[in-house]
Amino acid sequence: MCGITGFCGFEINYTENTEFWARTLVSMRKSLAHRGSDNSGEFLEAHIGLGHARLSIRDISGGAQPIVRERDGSKYVIIYNGEIYNADELKSDLTQLGCDFETTTDTEVILFAYMLWGKDFVTRLNGIFAFAIWDEAEERLILYRDRFGVKPLFYSCQNSTLVFGSEPKALFCHPYVVPSVDTNSFREVFGIGPARTAGNGVFKNVYEIKPGRYAVFGRNGFSENRYWELESREHTDSYEETLDKVSFLVRDAITRQMVSDVPVCSFLSGGLDSSIVTAVASKVLSDKGSVLNTFSFDFRQNDIYFKSNAFQPERDRPYVDEMLKSCQTNHSYLECDENKLLDLLYPAVDAKDMPGMADVDASLLYFCRLVKEHNKVVLTGECADEVFGGYPWFYKRELYMTPGFPWSRDLEARTALLRDSFIRELELADYTAARYNDSLEAVPILDGESQTERRRREISYLNIKWFMQTLLDRMDRTSMYSGLEARVPFADHRIVEYLFNVPWEMKYRNDREKSLLREACADLIPPEILYRKKSPYPKTYNPNYERLLSERLLEIVADPSSPIREFLDEKKVLAFTEAPSEYGKPWFGQLMAGPQLMAYLIQTNYWLKKYRLV
Repeated sequence: MCGITGFCGFEINYTENTEFWARTLVSMRKSLAHRGSDNSGEFLEAHIGLGHARLSIRDISGGAQPIVRERDGSKYVIIYNGEIYNADELKSDLTQLGCDFETTTDTEVILFAYMLWGKDFVTRLNGIFAFAIWDEAEERLILYRDRFGVKPLFYSCQNSTLVFGSEPKALFCHPYVVPSVDTNSFREVFGIGPARTAGNGVFKNVYEIKPGRYAVFGRNGFSENRYWELESREHTDSYEETLDKVSFLVRDAITRQMVSDVPVCSFLSGGLDSSIVTAVASKVLSDKGSVLNTFSFDFRQNDIYFKSNAFQPERDRPYVDEMLKSCQTNHSYLECDENKLLDLLYPAVDAKDMPGMADVDASLLYFCRLVKEHNKVVLTGECADEVFGGYPWFYKRELYMTPGFPWSRDLEARTALLRDSFIRELELADYTAARYNDSLEAVPILDGESQTERRRREISYLNIKWFMQTLLDRMDRTSMYSGLEARVPFADHRIVEYLFNVPWEMKYRNDREKSLLREACADLIPPEILYRKKSPYPKTYNPNYERLLSERLLEIVADPSSPIREFLDEKKVLAFTEAPSEYGKPWFGQLMAGPQLMAYLIQTNYWLKKYRLV
């Protein structure tokens, strides 16, 4: 995992002012140093500049980037962020075709694959990636992003120049790209956030290569091309065949994603998904004579203040302990207190360059810092709920049949503290409805499906394209800000493609969510965990956290220099902070309610001030 950045322009010769453009390129690359501090490199020629910050995972000594190879007198250059899990198979094919490899990196595999098979070679890759290839012969720069957007890749086209980077902060180090916002930026932040519309970079004139796309920039301009999309197919496998295939795919994905020249660890929450990943990974390492490092998260005094509710019925710790009885690992219990959580709201914005999932981001950022002290690579259970149908809106009819994004239906809850005039100006109901309808039009419908099955397919599509993307973005930005590479086996495209077409009655049996995954992996984990009711990422229930948030938000409202004051209704804020402490009504997903609304606004104020946006 790494950070990539660069620029390309055909109306300028960067070698005529080499010192300036080299300094610019280094500045852009340094802004991403947190993504990879082990090594760095630049490539600068007449119309192209490429920069790379490396986190060394494979071929520690020989994998420096950019990698340059020549054919027929022309240069081919790559900078790459990600992991290709079928690199060995591809390398074997390429070697037979005459490629002479100088490293053992998957980076070189990608470059030779492009040189031999052309720009559509990307369909052969199994992995998570964002990379740029400069093709001197064709005078074009190509930007690739993986199928589900696990790895970020932002860009801006200004003054006939393409500027790109793993994170927006890299773009802002280029003289042509200045952070600014418009009305649609605020519609994204207050109507869609912490999710983002695919391809939308929130900042004005900043975009993101969409998942499953590659973009070509040459003398004829910029174009984006789709190389992958979810497809609807008739599912012809029996239930027993489906179980066998799911069992194989899950285990194979986890095993493949353990490829690394440095030790791999796992997050272990005591839930179904992370326990499956941990069980497989632990067995793989045990067979090699090694022991897996595992890490669980919680908050200080949650043993005192935890409140059971429909979303989080019980604490994780007892289930972590149970899992450790059956799976030998080197385990660490990590804990965060409410004061750290509040302070980390700001670095969480620094990591993401925009407001995020508030304390959900902040806590993960903190935990990733601690994990990085032990390991560089971590396996996670992320994405299983989106793929196997773990959320209530998959199986509760009153939720899945109601129009709108199921994780964010209540606009009033998320705009509760905004000025009425600002709410009217944003027209959020129209904006969010338009984004929702755009997505529905893209759903690949299967002929002959009932209305209910069609709606389930729509819900599945929305979750993969929106909610899963939000969680993947959170995972990448918080982990990579700490120099930790997070891998997501359940986002293996083979799993997602297959499960997208498995009928709901196979995924949900005996009134139990994710029953297909449970049965397919029943031999891996203890029954207590196998049949545990879903419980999401942990949060603090310490009332002191809500008090700290209230105090901080009131300070912001009282400060004339606070940019968010322009959008907040002071009377609404005062009434909100004086209300009795309670969980409140979720306004995004299952975790973001009243306290997280205050935290989100605190983050938004910091974001506006940091980038001088208003």
